[in-house]
Amino acid sequence: MTAIFPQLPDITLSAANQLGEWLAQSETVDRDSDLIVLAGNAVIPTIDAACELAAAQSCPLLISGGIGHSTTFLYAAVARHPRYNKVQTTGRSEAGILGEIAREFWDIAPERILLETKSTNCGENARFTRQMLEVTGIPCTKGVVVQDPTMQRRTMATFAHVWQDVATASRWQSFPGIVARLVNSDDGLTFADKERGMWPPERYLSLILGEIPRLRDDAQGYGPNGKGFITHVNIPAEIERAWQILRDDALLNEALKSRSLL
Repeated sequence: MTAIFPQLPDITLSAANQLGEWLAQSETVDRDSDLIVLAGNAVIPTIDAACELAAAQSCPLLISGGIGHSTTFLYAAVARHPRYNKVQTTGRSEAGILGEIAREFWDIAPERILLETKSTNCGENARFTRQMLEVTGIPCTKGVVVQDPTMQRRTMATFAHVWQDVATASRWQSFPGIVARLVNSDDGLTFADKERGMWPPERYLSLILGEIPRLRDDAQGYGPNGKGFITHVNIPAEIERAWQILRDDALLNEALKSRSLL
């Protein structure tokens, strides 16, 4: 059994929540979208939010996700879910699994669901989504992108990068479905929202720590001055400070290292 993750000092806890909220880039989305894109991930509340949004609208739901290095997390999340555990997972693409959930549990008509089953990262999510729209001829002037909140801001920058050469590019709205908030409890660090299917707190912290170096527009980052995977992202000074607080917390770093997450 995994040991309880220790409580964090107030300053570190506040920094983690500030960083997590910024990375989630949660926006109020229009209810008359042309398309909803669900990027494959393992956060059940995010998956549910995408399906709920799609069920309430008449537009297509494009689910993007093949089999990548994080697909096993989706397999595990589905296996633990009290309803979704009926869905077969092993060896299947993320899009295939999520498409079945959308059909069987959210009553979204099969003809409204498009599956992109080759992408293995958020860059390919965006690139293959554009290819699918071009092949199918589905118009999209206003779309919604739904992703794991820890990766939402990077995914939006990736979509902007993939469409940057199009004069009449789609307008993408950002909707992670949830914004996580950590709290200290008698049982150690946990999430304020007790919904099923969240990350373990230690995995969540590891993920948000890893995002800022990727988002930086420098030689090591993913921006135009680095690997060129995303458009330039302006990282506010207070977000850099929050990230540094996490990096400098010896207790947090030791706890993550002991779990091979740093």
